[in-house]
Amino acid sequence: MSNERRGGSRRDSGDGQQPRRPSRSGKPGGKQGGQNFRGGSSAKSRAQANAPRRRPAKPTEPARDVHVEDGVRLQKVLAQAGLGSRRASEELIANGRVEVDGQIVTELGVRVDPATAVIHVDGLRIQLDQNKVTIALNKPLGVVSTMDDPKGRPTVADLIKNREERLFHVGRLDADSEGLLLLTNDGELANRLSHPKYQIAKTYLVTVEGEVYPRVGRELLKGVELDDGVAKMDAVHVLQQIDGFAMLEVVLHEGRNRIVRRMFDAVGHPVTRLVRTRIGPIPLGDLKAGRTRVLGRTELGTLMNAVDL
Repeated sequence: MSNERRGGSRRDSGDGQQPRRPSRSGKPGGKQGGQNFRGGSSAKSRAQANAPRRRPAKPTEPARDVHVEDGVRLQKVLAQAGLGSRRASEELIANGRVEVDGQIVTELGVRVDPATAVIHVDGLRIQLDQNKVTIALNKPLGVVSTMDDPKGRPTVADLIKNREERLFHVGRLDADSEGLLLLTNDGELANRLSHPKYQIAKTYLVTVEGEVYPRVGRELLKGVELDDGVAKMDAVHVLQQIDGFAMLEVVLHEGRNRIVRRMFDAVGHPVTRLVRTRIGPIPLGDLKAGRTRVLGRTELGTLMNAVDL
């Protein structure tokens, strides 16, 4: 079977709404901050992991035959993955928008093995295994990021007990922190999201004590010395300051324990509230505390692209 290079573009997933601004111990409605600090070129590239990424173009190479004689027709695989009817899937193939194992496929007779094929549509990876699921959870205050707690505290497991899948969380949030957690039964996705190689940026809405001056933002970007080494933020934006409190939006790819709180402690601004609002391209949006949502095809595709799946 012959294959051709494709045109076509990837659809971006939209952002949801940000959490309501905290009052008092969170964030009062006072003077606007407007201070926006961003790291150098390497930090900027890490912060850009927040946005869905287009897969890098591959160098031109001879077309390979991806046809599997006893496989399933590609249009049927796409339809079963939720890309629309078989007719709509045929149009995707004919228009050069489907890639199988790194090859653009435009012929309708191609068969593939759904268990092993890596398929992208408009640059987004398609999850073919319907048994795999990834969900977003808005972790409330006081819940620990474990599946079991010997102290009897509420856990993430309590919030997903209605799910039949055996899910495990990606990363952690302290009991006194809130916001976005991802849970999945896709081991490869979880491993890559946790691996420092992929430098997945995380965004937080942080309320701290004291007025935050520009030098503090510069110090956080340059790096502060902690007991386990220097830690840097990728971006710091002061949103508002009033009555001895400041609210900031910060971006960093660090995954060390309590890293945001420890960094602000190091610069003399203890955190009074911390909400994670984004992991890579996935926003918390308007998801209510304690609730979950399954990532849709586009969101999951952008997340998989972020870790080169």
